[in-house]
Amino acid sequence: MERLKCVGGALEFRYDSETVRVEAWGKDSLRVRATRLYEMPKEDWALLKQEESWCEINISETEGTIRNGKITASINHAGKLRIYNNAGKLLLEEYVRNRRDVFDSKCSALEIEGRAYKPLQGSDYKLIVSFESLDPEEKIFGMGQYQQPFLNLKGTDLELAHRNSQASVPFMISSLGYGFLWNNPAVGRVVFGRNKTTWEAESSKKIDYWVTAGDTPAEIEENYASVTGTVPQMPEYGLGFWQSKLRYCTQEELLGVAREYKRRNLPISVIVVDYFHWPYQGDYRFDDEYWPDPDAMVEELKSMGIELMVSIWPQVDYRSENFAEMKENGFLIHTERGIQIAMDFQGNTLHYDATNPGAREYVWGKVKQNYYEKGIRIFWLDEAEPEYTVYDFEQYRYSLGPNIQVGNIYPLMYAKTFFDGMKDAGQKEIVNLLRCAWAGSQRYGALVWSGDIHSSYESMRNQLTAGLNMGIAGIPWWTTDIGGFHGGNPDDGKFRELFVRWFQYGTFCPVMRLHGDREPHKEPMAQIGGGACVSGADNEVWSYGEEVYAILKKYLQYRENMKPYLKKLMQEAHEKGTPVMRPLFYEFPEDKKAWSVEDAYMFGSRLLVAPVLYEEVRQRELYLPAGCSWEHAWSGETYQGGQLITVNAPLEEIPVFKKIGI
Repeated sequence: MERLKCVGGALEFRYDSETVRVEAWGKDSLRVRATRLYEMPKEDWALLKQEESWCEINISETEGTIRNGKITASINHAGKLRIYNNAGKLLLEEYVRNRRDVFDSKCSALEIEGRAYKPLQGSDYKLIVSFESLDPEEKIFGMGQYQQPFLNLKGTDLELAHRNSQASVPFMISSLGYGFLWNNPAVGRVVFGRNKTTWEAESSKKIDYWVTAGDTPAEIEENYASVTGTVPQMPEYGLGFWQSKLRYCTQEELLGVAREYKRRNLPISVIVVDYFHWPYQGDYRFDDEYWPDPDAMVEELKSMGIELMVSIWPQVDYRSENFAEMKENGFLIHTERGIQIAMDFQGNTLHYDATNPGAREYVWGKVKQNYYEKGIRIFWLDEAEPEYTVYDFEQYRYSLGPNIQVGNIYPLMYAKTFFDGMKDAGQKEIVNLLRCAWAGSQRYGALVWSGDIHSSYESMRNQLTAGLNMGIAGIPWWTTDIGGFHGGNPDDGKFRELFVRWFQYGTFCPVMRLHGDREPHKEPMAQIGGGACVSGADNEVWSYGEEVYAILKKYLQYRENMKPYLKKLMQEAHEKGTPVMRPLFYEFPEDKKAWSVEDAYMFGSRLLVAPVLYEEVRQRELYLPAGCSWEHAWSGETYQGGQLITVNAPLEEIPVFKKIGI
């Protein structure tokens, strides 16, 4: 049997029980799949179907090659795969240390394969794919949201799994000129080591990844967006200021806050009803005792130009009015052993199975009846990982398969539940807030925020890199709890300073959203139902004293004045997948120094933002990229690019520079 063949427009390698398939998939891009099963599994996961495109396949006695525009892959007779750009530069090479090819310079007695299949008891495999580290100076960006301060991920070890405040979105861009998607929703791991890069899936049926080549980061990003989708058009209300806290307990309390914003003539676009406004998790409705007339509430808010966002959780309490029906129809996830409980916060709960089409239809039906038909057009899809009391990933099973094999797709399906329902109802501009995402979530209107993070400067530094890497990973809609989530007392002077710095940074995030669980907590209003959950201290812009309030008003107005600019950025995200907030190298790829900046970023193509990230700092150093001049947004002073400068940063100012010249 011939090992290398052209099959249906793809290059295939077959040896023993393994099949490797390489095919064109989008502009300048290739998809690589491999399996030891008799037939190649058909799931496309994050990737959208593509029309057949031209590619060139050649097979010789020693190797087969496939070329699609700027990218070429080769497989030799021993099964080793390499990928090149159109200039012949090697981008990826499988890490192989064996003696199948004695003429390979890396021939070795170690017997390490570039593609490893480790059989699991019962069925399927643990998969390991390894690549050479071709350049010790390579820089890697993207991969989603991890609570660590590194923008450049070279040298990091990342869990491919979701947790509260961690979103694994496995697309990366390399400074060597390629993008790589690990197209596998299994729980796993990636290590970007100095000697090799290793991708692992704990349980899977096939290796599946996608590679693209491009001359600039923007070109690579756009290629990725073309095969995984782009965000919808951002509605007008998404551009303004979002007011939230943990949590408004009653209808009158929330309306009182909205009225006060209007009385003070402060800009506000969205206000939020947080969790436990329901009797029990899984009821998917307001608790009548505390929210007696939602229709009137929505109507009054709309008259003020404010959209109401309501929190939805995937958990279903055993006491919920919907639990028995959902259990009977198989709409809930399962635990593999022990008692059927996945989370025990405020009750014993199981999550609805977002991978089950029937469950998605059922949940949306309840939400449509109890929220959407009252005029609510934006939802906070919390707990989207989903969160478990214990993250034993092998313990949970969905209709699509074991969590350990398919679990990372859950937040995408959660977003799809609501996107499909809202689209079918005739809504065109769809945005919903989620605490997690996977590759492709963006096409279902997912605005991701960074989860239950600490109120500290260290945490704030983590959010800066998280937001930038999420954008590179193809999630352009991202936000953070201004001030952090856990802790923070509005009467504490140190926290007030942190809050100001975070608020300034939030002004230059894709969505500006105030939220947090402030101290001290207020006592619950009741022992049962929607009154049984605590509420944090006040968290409105006037809650932090007059000095802070004066600063915050300035930035609320600045955000309001930026709306025409923001609209253009959101249009770019919709059309091309362009991140709203971008590392400096994205706009200045020819400037080598820009690739090393991790504490400043571009907000669109024209604004450079340098947040103050340390306590009591009143000036900071920053780099201005070469190729243009820069105007200080507050003083009007002009600087030439290509230099490191030190600027003043009093408490009322975040360093912002406007690009001039080009």
